[in-house]
Amino acid sequence: WTQESNPLDNMGMSALVAAVPIAFLFWALIIKRMKGYIASLTALGLALVIAIAAYGMPVKLALLSTTHGALYGLFPICWIVITAVFLFNITVKSGQFEIIRHFMASITDDRRLQALIIAFSFGSFLEGTAGFGAPVAITAAMLVGLGFNPLYAAGICLIANTAPVAFGAIGTPILVASQVSGIPEMAISQMVGRTLPLLSLLVPLYLVVLMAGFRKAWEIWPAILVTGGSFAGLQWFSSNFLGPSLPDIISGIGSIVCLVVFLKFWKPKTTWRFREEPPSTLEVNTTYTAGQIFRAWSPFIVLTILMIAWGIQPIKAVLNSWGMIDVEIKGLHQAIIDQQGNAIAHVFRLNYLSAAGTAILVTALVSIPLIGISFREAGKVFVATLNQLKFPIVTVAAVLSFAYILNDSGMTSSLANALAATGGVFPFFAPVLGWLGVFITGSDTSANALFGRLQASTATSIGVDPVVTVSANVS
Repeated sequence: WTQESNPLDNMGMSALVAAVPIAFLFWALIIKRMKGYIASLTALGLALVIAIAAYGMPVKLALLSTTHGALYGLFPICWIVITAVFLFNITVKSGQFEIIRHFMASITDDRRLQALIIAFSFGSFLEGTAGFGAPVAITAAMLVGLGFNPLYAAGICLIANTAPVAFGAIGTPILVASQVSGIPEMAISQMVGRTLPLLSLLVPLYLVVLMAGFRKAWEIWPAILVTGGSFAGLQWFSSNFLGPSLPDIISGIGSIVCLVVFLKFWKPKTTWRFREEPPSTLEVNTTYTAGQIFRAWSPFIVLTILMIAWGIQPIKAVLNSWGMIDVEIKGLHQAIIDQQGNAIAHVFRLNYLSAAGTAILVTALVSIPLIGISFREAGKVFVATLNQLKFPIVTVAAVLSFAYILNDSGMTSSLANALAATGGVFPFFAPVLGWLGVFITGSDTSANALFGRLQASTATSIGVDPVVTVSANVS
């Protein structure tokens, strides 16, 4: 079957019809406030109807394309999310995360510096390990415990989360963008790592100015520079030379270490606090030994080491030779001809050993005895994690199915052709599409699934490097 990008013989009308499922998502999530999994499943059903009725896609191909998208959503994407949240949950269950929490909160009494350390640096580290809302929830709760206004704390942490989210959950947004656009993940990681650090450098300053005003922010400019500079530099280095899995973890931990060391030699002239702040509920006077702190951080140290090892090409090649299955989707593989006359490959890669999720699972298994929790308890935590993530898993699978049916039916091409009419102005719209995608879905990963292929197709048609527009969508 050959794709048709203009089934209605009117490019504008074809693009409008192709935009209907995306517009429905907007209406369902923002206006009707449907739950994510219900909205995404309904949008998927609508996309299937349009693909079959308006674009003439055979029912069998449409259903197989949907299945292929769901499989990719489950593995490797949900596999990463499940294992990452499981690793975080066992550190909480063991009580080790409380040590980390108290250590972070006890570094300084100055509210400006607490926002830098907890909302920005520690939040970035949590974004890299777990993602999907957990960093904001955890860091905001910590700030509230220290005496921040709850709504204020949530806002500060949400703004801080803009710097690391493109590399969240062990690089999941970039993995999805790579899959749907066909661009190597390393190329996207490098481009994001050359643009996003400019924002990362400014976010710490912006946070403190919002909290205390420019004059009070200027009082601690050395600490702001150390935080933003170390974070941005490490984000650039790790994204360009190590790949998309570790930038948040490395830059988050690195900026914490740099600021803590810096505060040993420098202190602000005055300790700034809110005029009318609620009493602190987080006890920060408890002291822990260096050994206790190291033990609490040990799962994340192991995670960093293993993720670096898993990313080394010779190791990845060995793991793939031992445990990888490529399955051609029968009835779909090379059954669809694209606009250029090429048969589209549909292969499901089950690289169960070299997948990032497997590295995280190994980290969790190694960490269980280190943090003092039994394997029996860890098993219960794993089951609880699956239960905790059941609706996000359905949502991710549905959104990936949605993206695949849009791409395979030709709907993405219709939208890309319409956007190509904007010509050289399109690169200015590329990040706006990314913003819109995150606004609609609440997830950078889902936004990349929705618009990654569209960004690449439109850029190619107007002669712009697609890596630039796809990376703009990511960051």
